[in-house]
Amino acid sequence: MLLNHKNRKNEKGFAIALALLMLVAMSLMGASLMLIAASDHKKNGNQNIKQQAFYAAETGITEAKKWLSSQSSLTAGSDPNNQLTFCKTSLFPELSNPKAIKDHIGKKDLSEFFEEVKDKEKLKEFSYEYFITYTPDASGNTQTPITQTVSGATGGDISQGTSYKNTGTSTATYYNVYSCGCNADKSTCSIDNNFVSVLQTTVTLTN
Repeated sequence: MLLNHKNRKNEKGFAIALALLMLVAMSLMGASLMLIAASDHKKNGNQNIKQQAFYAAETGITEAKKWLSSQSSLTAGSDPNNQLTFCKTSLFPELSNPKAIKDHIGKKDLSEFFEEVKDKEKLKEFSYEYFITYTPDASGNTQTPITQTVSGATGGDISQGTSYKNTGTSTATYYNVYSCGCNADKSTCSIDNNFVSVLQTTVTLTN
């Protein structure tokens, strides 16, 4: 009987040790799952921020194109860095000595662009800046416009029949739009502290 009593004590001690071991293992598993979930949540949040900043940069491209199409004459001005907060020319390696067209700099918070929205405060957290130059030459300079004579169609009165479209030529001038989107308003965004998405496109205007 004494031997059986000792065996039961040993079994109780083993059961307690096993329960503690399983508790520790489950606690570690729970902590790991929480860390994984937190990491995924952070990644998703960062991805959303990057996506919104990209949309802000796209908005800048669209606004720049609208502005370009409304201009009758354009000339190169001064270094855009003098007026930009976060869309620095250093973000675009192709530029060596950029001059903004007519010193025109576009900058807005998205809340200023989208007037008819409910969550305007959220949109204030995203902004864009853009500048426009003549398309740079092989050295990265933008002082002189790059032009090309192109052929096209000129329209007349449809009653002219077969002569409705006549072959003609026009001069195409090439411009580059550089736009940056940021996950902060346009007055506080900085390259060092915020996420900045950069986009560039070439626009051709004919006359």
